[in-house]
Amino acid sequence: MPPPAMLMAPLPGMHPELSDAAGVPMLADRDSLLRRLHELRSEHRDLDTVIARLESGPTDQLHLQRLKKRKLKLKDEIAWLESRLLPDIIA
Repeated sequence: MPPPAMLMAPLPGMHPELSDAAGVPMLADRDSLLRRLHELRSEHRDLDTVIARLESGPTDQLHLQRLKKRKLKLKDEIAWLESRLLPDIIA
């Protein structure tokens, strides 16, 4: 079994305030996690709008691909934060 630090390792691109120098998540208060989650969801929605507009006409495909990749990273970080905020329910 991997050491506990590896089990809690943050996702690549994770907000630096949520991890220490070794990349291990710090215990942050619930309010700061909720604020960060709100920021990420907002940025994700904004990217969704930008991507939809760019796809409707001729555009730089590399730029579009980078925006989509950023959106996926945001989605992963959102899912990670949600998992930290919602307790596991064992049936």
